[in-house]
Amino acid sequence: MLKRFITRPVLSTVISVLIVLLGILGMIKLPISQYPDISPPTVQVSATYGGANADVVQKSVIIPLEQQINGVVGMTYMTSTATDQGTANISVFFDVGTNPDIAAVDVQNRVAAASKVLPIEVTQAGVTVRKQQSSNVLIISLYSDKQGFDQTFLQNYAAINIIPQLQRVNGVGSANVFGSAMTYSMRIWLQPDKMAVYKITPQDVTNALAEQNVNAAPGQFGANDNQSFQYVIKYSGQLQTPEQFGNIVLKSLGQGQYLQLK
Repeated sequence: MLKRFITRPVLSTVISVLIVLLGILGMIKLPISQYPDISPPTVQVSATYGGANADVVQKSVIIPLEQQINGVVGMTYMTSTATDQGTANISVFFDVGTNPDIAAVDVQNRVAAASKVLPIEVTQAGVTVRKQQSSNVLIISLYSDKQGFDQTFLQNYAAINIIPQLQRVNGVGSANVFGSAMTYSMRIWLQPDKMAVYKITPQDVTNALAEQNVNAAPGQFGANDNQSFQYVIKYSGQLQTPEQFGNIVLKSLGQGQYLQLK
């Protein structure tokens, strides 16, 4: 083979010129990227159903969403998980080369179509659609040598000060806080025996919280009158302390008596 190229220099020259021309053509036409797309684009769909276990989340949240999302343009397959904390996560994988922005919009449209069959608690909390990979890129540990800064404090500090900065980094899909400590929030535990005596349900308590723990616009007075001053009405807004939550009225018992949450 080598003897043929030696005895035929014209053929060797022509082949060399063709290789050079193909290389130049490839450099001009073929795309060059420092980080080429080698993994399939992924869109994450997340939802929360407070108080539901994994089986309820699977039947009432994940299945309706999967039925609507299935068959979206460019999709290859999808996986889903449900937890006993009421969280649902669906990962939708697309063909390599699919525009992740277009894929996220298509999935968002499918999720919007499924909102009418989802529980109202899920739609009120919101269904989140993000374009991101399912694997973790970086995991950071946060600790403190001071006893006053316990795990709950550190988790809340990370959620307020660290997570927003990480989310603003270009290319970051999402940043989450992991830990066994509970985040700061107001939690209400109900006693079934007393609920049976007063004939109330957890839904009654939820409705009372939604009606009496809101930030509303109380308005103003003196605008359409001949008064010299106009006053803006202000009130405390959402409740902050356990005592304020305890004073929430659940129902009227008659004769001027009211059943409070406490």
